[in-house]
Amino acid sequence: MASPTIPMAKIRQILRFYSQGKSKLQIAEQTGTSRNTLKKYIKRFQQEALTIEQIESLSDHELDILFGQSPVSNTDKRYEDLLKMLPLLEKEMKRKGMTLQKLWDQYILQHPDGYGKSQFHHHYSEFTKRPEPVMRIQHKAGDKLYIDFAGDKLFWVDKDTGEIKETEVFVAILGCSQLTYVEAVGSQKKEDLIKACENALHYIGGSPLAVVPDNLKSAVTKSSRYEPIINEAFAGFAEHYNMTVLPARAYKPRDKALVEGMVKIVYRRIYTTISDQIYHSLESLNEALHKALEQLNQAPFKGKDYSRRKQFEEIEKSCLQELPLLRYETRQQALVTVMKNGHVCLGIDKHYYSVPYNHIGKRVKILFNTTNVEIYFRYECIASHLRNMRKYQYTTIPEHLASAHRYVTDWTPEYFIEQANLIHADVALYISKVLEYKQHPEQAYKSCSGILSLARKLGKERLINACRRAQQYNIYNYPIIMEILGRKMDLIKEDEPTLTFMPDHDNIRGENYYQ
Repeated sequence: MASPTIPMAKIRQILRFYSQGKSKLQIAEQTGTSRNTLKKYIKRFQQEALTIEQIESLSDHELDILFGQSPVSNTDKRYEDLLKMLPLLEKEMKRKGMTLQKLWDQYILQHPDGYGKSQFHHHYSEFTKRPEPVMRIQHKAGDKLYIDFAGDKLFWVDKDTGEIKETEVFVAILGCSQLTYVEAVGSQKKEDLIKACENALHYIGGSPLAVVPDNLKSAVTKSSRYEPIINEAFAGFAEHYNMTVLPARAYKPRDKALVEGMVKIVYRRIYTTISDQIYHSLESLNEALHKALEQLNQAPFKGKDYSRRKQFEEIEKSCLQELPLLRYETRQQALVTVMKNGHVCLGIDKHYYSVPYNHIGKRVKILFNTTNVEIYFRYECIASHLRNMRKYQYTTIPEHLASAHRYVTDWTPEYFIEQANLIHADVALYISKVLEYKQHPEQAYKSCSGILSLARKLGKERLINACRRAQQYNIYNYPIIMEILGRKMDLIKEDEPTLTFMPDHDNIRGENYYQ
């Protein structure tokens, strides 16, 4: 018997009237139940040999179990035979390419008088049911963007070398409207992931409240059920677009079922569309991808009169956040120690940036892109500068090195001039010019220290001559002194010509050769 469609209270009333000796016709009239339905409940009551007292003592749940199911008759041999086969059939179903049709073909060969196809499917389904609590996710407009990489790669062929270049395929889908974005990228590294995510946001024309990545290393440094650690660069990207990163739980495919389902659709609807052509650049491959993608977004849902694009325009577009004016730029990082002169060196440019003097000697992190340099100490931004790529130059904020708050050190302008005077007045004059030509004297301390140290290494006389010659060039820094000494230009006397006549030689053409 199928599950009852009448309330448990009415079943109790029917059985109570029956126990009181009322006829089935009377019971049917008084309870408003059809006679056929009435007969089923009374028959089951008789089969179980129950009393009305026992029925009254049962809870509604127990009564539902008793009258809501009808056990298969023990005399049904077909069911007994099938029941013995079901564990093996379930195992066979896990084989690649196996279908219920093939299983039924195997079953019917062994049992020609067995169940038909529909009954076979019903009993197999009942046997393999594994009830699990599943929460249905209600996707809100403008709430989440789900992202993932497809498992199957695409490729393009280098026209010059013939080399096949494999590409990853990035897929993003909005939870509510299911508007989709697809792009081929070179790798799953954070730079490519961030670029593809950003292109997706510009494709949809706004940013949702959250982005949901799979547990990719380029997005999630360390996965956790409770507090995953987000990749610093990806977190910076999300912050730039005012989004929260909500990684899917590891080994929980339902958390990202939407994007995984879309990946399968991409295989069927996009891969098959573009696979009949060879592409000779990543740009041409993406051009074909985006053309097929737009067809997918414009196509109506199965059985519906609206598409992903139409649903997006009507429901979700207005709920997205506005995009910032500038695109996100991936920042590189470097760990350095603040020097004694209150600056840090960005090694890639060999340029120096100031930090507050109280951080001298501390280990700091530099985050930089093509336009800005930010310096952090224990996650606090302590200095920010525009990037300057001029080598061996200083970018200084005066407040960082204010003389009124001088840090504890022996280095002062007076100290260096005094030390230079011990060597020679010309060296002292040159050192004072080095200090003078910097925006702040403290910027020149390391240059002065380096110049004065050459007296110990090469002798005072050579340093004096080098300072005199550098002053003739009006160049005041450490590198010019090193160049003069390295080329031994300090050893050339002032009245000595720097050019010599070309010696005569048989292999040298004379002036008459060109006449």
